[in-house]
Amino acid sequence: MDKIVIKGLRVYAYHGVNAEEKEKGQPFILDITMAADLSRPGASDFLSDTINYSKVAKLAVRVMQSEKVNLIERAATMVAEAILEEFPVREITVQLKKPRAPVAADFDYVAVEITRRQVAQ
Repeated sequence: MDKIVIKGLRVYAYHGVNAEEKEKGQPFILDITMAADLSRPGASDFLSDTINYSKVAKLAVRVMQSEKVNLIERAATMVAEAILEEFPVREITVQLKKPRAPVAADFDYVAVEITRRQVAQ
């Protein structure tokens, strides 16, 4: 299966269980891997035949900033579902990193990674 990858997409959003996280916000980092058949754009060289990663990135940012949720699990699911609905993606993996999570420890980030598949029609 062919893949398109967006790695390290930075978004400032307002997710978290604590009230302060929803008020002040914080940075999040998304890694998005989309599985799709890329044989047509590989042959045609036309942007219209592929998944426009610029539009995917804009959609992911818009979804992340559209509402405030408690869990990064929910935020990652919202991003995955929106992309599956909008683009011809067979499978998507979204890793959502939260580098400033309120954890009393030294760490790079906490993250969730979810994989969703297109429902057969």
